[in-house]
Amino acid sequence: MTTTSDVRHTSWRPEEPALSVRQVLTLERVLAGEPEVVAGADGLDRAVRWVHVAEAADVGVMLTGGEMVLTTGVLLAGDEAKQAAYVQSLHRAEAAAVVLGLGRAFPTPPEVMRRAAERCGLPLVVLHRPFPFAELTEEVQSRLVRAKFAAVSLSEAVRTSLTALITSGAPLQRLLDEVAQHSGCPVVLTNLAHRVLATAGERPAVDDVLRDWERIARQAWGHHPGLSGTGGGSEGDGWVRAELGGRGERWGRLLLCGYRGDSASGRLLADRAAEALVLHRMLGGASGRTWEEQSAHGLLTDLASGTVPARHLLPRARAAGLPVNRRTFVPLVVRGAEPERLDRVLRTLGLTGLLAELADGATAVLLSLARDQDAEALTGRLAARLRTPELPDAVVAAADPRTCWDDVPAGLREARHVADAVAGAALDRPAVVRLRDVHLRGLIRLLRDDPQVQSFAERELDGLLCGGEGELLDVLRTYLATGRNKSRTAQLHHVSRPALYRRLEAIQARLGIDLDDFEQAASVHIALLAHDAQQG
Repeated sequence: MTTTSDVRHTSWRPEEPALSVRQVLTLERVLAGEPEVVAGADGLDRAVRWVHVAEAADVGVMLTGGEMVLTTGVLLAGDEAKQAAYVQSLHRAEAAAVVLGLGRAFPTPPEVMRRAAERCGLPLVVLHRPFPFAELTEEVQSRLVRAKFAAVSLSEAVRTSLTALITSGAPLQRLLDEVAQHSGCPVVLTNLAHRVLATAGERPAVDDVLRDWERIARQAWGHHPGLSGTGGGSEGDGWVRAELGGRGERWGRLLLCGYRGDSASGRLLADRAAEALVLHRMLGGASGRTWEEQSAHGLLTDLASGTVPARHLLPRARAAGLPVNRRTFVPLVVRGAEPERLDRVLRTLGLTGLLAELADGATAVLLSLARDQDAEALTGRLAARLRTPELPDAVVAAADPRTCWDDVPAGLREARHVADAVAGAALDRPAVVRLRDVHLRGLIRLLRDDPQVQSFAERELDGLLCGGEGELLDVLRTYLATGRNKSRTAQLHHVSRPALYRRLEAIQARLGIDLDDFEQAASVHIALLAHDAQQG
């Protein structure tokens, strides 16, 4: 597991490109020398930052860490104390490895050096055939320079592209998509509790990560007994993390899952991405929503739209912290209550779920309840908390509870339909409105975009629509909605009964109908419902 700048400190910068000892030993020029690892094999994944040729016993004072040291041992032959001191000096200087060319001073691997290297975990490699050290130095240095140039180029390309997206007001998802394109692997953004806020990358690969997210999160942030506490894992397995925060406070994390490039490039890429994400959050993003809100909004929108099969969204919901195993799901759409207030009420009632503000000011909610909880009673308690004297128009539209995750998308669409059907209706209604409560209004809402329905509404109401008689249209709407109750209509419009009669006579004259005739009144009522539905 590759870690960011919080790894163990050395005197060389961890973001500098490097080869591992193992990689160096596979180079063609090195293989010609018949290398053999005689000690410290567990350290072959150490990073080699540079190559030095050194014979002095106190070579460590000339090193800065991460070097592969080449020696013939001519100054060490015959002095076992110097041999042991030489290895200890390299270990203290955090050298990557020592390569000893056999022949001039040692015909076979010196046992003292081998034991000393094994004790301190320093890889000791011997070359059985004569080998020009200059060739190895040249090969490794040229590869490191090329790697550093490539890493810097990648870093600048990523910085430039992400900065351009931020200045253009791009949403968070667009930034993550860009990072995934550069990294070629799944990208996961989480909060400090490891809840997934957003992902990017090829969908199958992302789903594989989310499917096993609990284990991956423990490993990525060092909560697995087999991994290091600074972030876990072994160098080079392609898991790169970056902490997100500012002003001394951390509030998120970014993880590249299975990055295939070298570790230095992966760290640079993660760092550049983290810088851009911090800036994006500081500027408020394009939508004005927090990352948590964007995450819930994206998930609920994808569920309701049906463009992505529900089963494909299940790992994403689980990784976002929504309980999904053996649960009852209650889809809701709430109008007339601020999302912040709704969130507070959910927490007060101890209800678990996701909520997202929709484009028209409504809020979608997906509750996740234990199977033994009373979904109807809890939904009623939620509605009662929301519908207060300060918020008399708060509406909670609910679909029937779902016990199968695949049925959730239809439930969200049903709740949205119910909420739309009662929008603007000023009549008394139950605290929780369901599909069975919307009747004709709900049917008209479903048919509102049908051209024949639109034509019917315009034809029936033409006398009022063409004349711009907004006041008469309001009176007609109230009169029909109250079941043609003249007293109630006069009361609601604050007019006398005679004044109401004059208005009703004017309406009948302009429409050419008799409102006392049930069929004609019903036809106009349906047309008015269709007109209101079309007008939103």
